[in-house]
Formats: sequence, C-alpha cells, structure tokens
Amino acid sequence: MKNNFFKKCLEMAVIVIGNAILAFGICAFITPHGIIVGGASGLGLIVKQITGIPLSLVVYVINIIMFIAGYFFLGKSFAAKTLLSTIIFPTFLTIFENTPGVTHLTNDLLLSSVYAGIFVGGGLGLVLRMGASTGGMDIPPLVLNKKTGISTTVLINGFDCIILALQVPFSNVEQILYGILVVLITALVMDKMILLGESKIQVLVISPKWNEIQSILYDQIDRGCTLMNITTGYKKQDMYAVMSVVSRRELVTLTNEILKIDEAAFIITNETHNVRGRGFTLPNIDL
Repeated sequence: MKNNFFKKCLEMAVIVIGNAILAFGICAFITPHGIIVGGASGLGLIVKQITGIPLSLVVYVINIIMFIAGYFFLGKSFAAKTLLSTIIFPTFLTIFENTPGVTHLTNDLLLSSVYAGIFVGGGLGLVLRMGASTGGMDIPPLVLNKKTGISTTVLINGFDCIILALQVPFSNVEQILYGILVVLITALVMDKMILLGESKIQVLVISPKWNEIQSILYDQIDRGCTLMNITTGYKKQDMYAVMSVVSRRELVTLTNEILKIDEAAFIITNETHNVRGRGFTLPNIDL
C-alpha cells in the first residue's frame, strides 16, 4: 500500500515536471519568435494573434473544454489522468509568460528552434512516459479513434497539420520553416525520452559450450537465460542456443567471458525496449 502511494506521488511529480518543461520551452523559445507549433498551444497562438488574449488564458479554456469532452467520451479513468495536466500546463504558461527574462533568452531563430524541440519533446515525453496526457488537442484524436477506428497517430498528426496550416497567414517563411524543424526535433526527443532507460540488449549465443555460457550468465552477470533447441546448418548438430537480455554495460563483460571459453562462438545482439519480468521490473526471487 505504501509502495503504491509512493509510486503515484512519483508519477504525479514527473507529470508536473514534464508540463513545466513543456511550458518553459513554449514561452522561452516559441512565442517570442512567432514560430508555429501544433496542439492547444498552436490554437492559442492563433487566437492571441487575432484577439490579443494571453496564450495561457486561451489554453486554459481549450483544456477545460477538451477535458469535459474527454470525460464524457473517454470515461472517468482517462479524465483522472488528464486532470493534472489540464490545470498545471496553462498555470506554468502563465508563470513563465510573466517571468522577467524568460521570453528574452536568445534572438537566434535557429537556436530557439533547436531548444524549443528539445524542451517541448522532453516535456511531452515525460508526461507520456507516465501514461498520462497533456490534455488539450490530444483528446479529439482519441475520441475520433474510439468512434472511427482510425489510427490515433494519424489523427494526431492530421490535427497538428491543420493547426500548423492555420498559423501560416500570421507567419513569415522563416517562422514556418523553423516551425517544421521544431516539430521534427520534438518527435525525435519525445521518442528518446519515452524509451530513456528502457533500452536493453538481447543476446543470442550459439556454441557447443552452451552450458558454460549459461553458468557465466548465472554466476558472473547475474542474469537469467532461455535455452533454445537448434540444429546447426552446416554440421546438422543438435544443441542449445542461449538467449538472454542484458544491459549495455553487462554486454561487454558477457562477450569477453564468452570469447574466453569459445573463440568461435556465434554471438548475435539486438537492441530491445520495454523489457518486463524478473530482474527488470520484478524483484529477483529464487523459485
């Protein structure tokens, strides 16, 4: 019970930090230079250009409307995960908009675009990593996905393209081109942030000395393994192949130890993500 409470508090803290990073990236690097951006922030910039209403206030209204829609169409569970971001994100926008110096960090458009992509992608990645949503314009694609079955990714990208296109009349060519750069960097950083720390190496070893290799994994690397029945292609010998998942640091040690035993061992490595199970997401318990 205590561990579950601590986990929930940690998730909420990460969501708050993610929203703060996202809001800082927008206020410090996007809005001062009029760079186009997607999502609720993009809609907010359009309304700000037309009416002069502060970005944070527009985003507040959009987030609340979309939160209500999400509650009715996607259920209470989704609404609960989205509530924090719905309130926190525009609050951070208000804070950073009114913090002296934040909106004047640099006058270089290229530098602003690169850092905007890093901060926006990093903030979004942290929030999505916790299984939460930033709310706002994430919700219409999810509703349409539920009703039509069209891919959520396709719908999100479609909505973002429409929002980006609506900002074109208020932007010059440079702002549009830099906006595209922000979108590309954001996508790259977001993917990396979501998978940060999740990357592991899957190792497949084919050697007649499989039993000794299995012992190395158990005794020196402290990892489990799976034995797979195989038949070699050239000599048609029946033997076991040893498969395991290790960290990058452990891979170097494992490879060196295997080659000490069998210099001709056939070793295949592949990067893998989101490993679940004993030794990774579950404690090591002897069975």
